[in-house]
Amino acid sequence: MKRENRTKWVHVRLTDAELLTLQESFKKTTERRLSSYARNILLAKPMIKGVRNKSAEDMMQHFVQLLKTLNGIANNYNQAVHKLHLLHQDAQYKSWLSCYEQDRRKLLSDIETMKDFMNQSVSVWLQ
Repeated sequence: MKRENRTKWVHVRLTDAELLTLQESFKKTTERRLSSYARNILLAKPMIKGVRNKSAEDMMQHFVQLLKTLNGIANNYNQAVHKLHLLHQDAQYKSWLSCYEQDRRKLLSDIETMKDFMNQSVSVWLQ
């Protein structure tokens, strides 16, 4: 199914109170974006009222951040190993080894942080 691009704009002016009412109503739905919510209201489409699972959304945000951190660490590790293959002198090797040890400690610390977070998340979900 081809998704149609939205290229037309509708500008609406609201008072502070109206905007607050709109935002409060939006928070009570499962919509993720205010624009989608407003479009559904304007086009009289059915709305799903319900409560968002805020803990699941928060957990997903944390997992995305942890994934970015892991990708950065893996990238740094790959670069370090590549540099190791290019070294020819003992002094360079010792310097690389000291940097590698620091990266290894950070990686282990980050992995421990992720483990703790995942354990906490699981315990919350199992309640």
